[in-house]
Amino acid sequence: MLLEGSPILVHTVRKFLASEHVTGIVVALRRDDMEWVDRVLAQEFPGKRVGVVEGGNSRQQSVENALATLDAATDLVAVHDAVRPFIDAETIQKVFLEAAETGAAIVGVPVVDTVKQVSRGTGKVRVRGTLQRDKLVLAQTPQVFRYDLLRRAFELARQDGFFGTDEASLVERLDDAEISVVLGSDRNIKITRPADMDLAHLFFREDLAKDIRP
Repeated sequence: MLLEGSPILVHTVRKFLASEHVTGIVVALRRDDMEWVDRVLAQEFPGKRVGVVEGGNSRQQSVENALATLDAATDLVAVHDAVRPFIDAETIQKVFLEAAETGAAIVGVPVVDTVKQVSRGTGKVRVRGTLQRDKLVLAQTPQVFRYDLLRRAFELARQDGFFGTDEASLVERLDDAEISVVLGSDRNIKITRPADMDLAHLFFREDLAKDIRP
């Protein structure tokens, strides 16, 4: 999808290439998209280390495919949703620095709504309890990990047949891993529905007004 004339992915890649902590980027894609996206990235970022790899049938497989292309000497790996183009430079820096210190860090935002635990059955959804908001965060990306930690997490998940909804859920299963949370922003939206584009255009115009290009 286009945001102000450019694919959302381009805006997102631009944010990470502007960071001093990023030395290369790998984009996981459907096979049908690889050729044209590779061409667009080469035109937009000539001479930069931005490559593509074929993804899988799940986020987990796609990230593992991208991870497999990295040099074993890689220090830190950041995983980010391509459709989060409004991640800011300060948050990118904070989560990298935190991961460099602790080995694993994710971006998260506090939960402001009351969260109910429910059960489903016979066509009905019933409340079974209320979760404590002060112990919850909504996970965002980037999620940054030491290379060796992330590789071990994927290997263990493959051995156990475990499938997680994000990389942190894989790393959490390692006995020697502890994941820190860096406070994120409500602006770091994940563009997944047509209605999200209205908000994205608004944020884009606000950033232009501040002379910040997403």
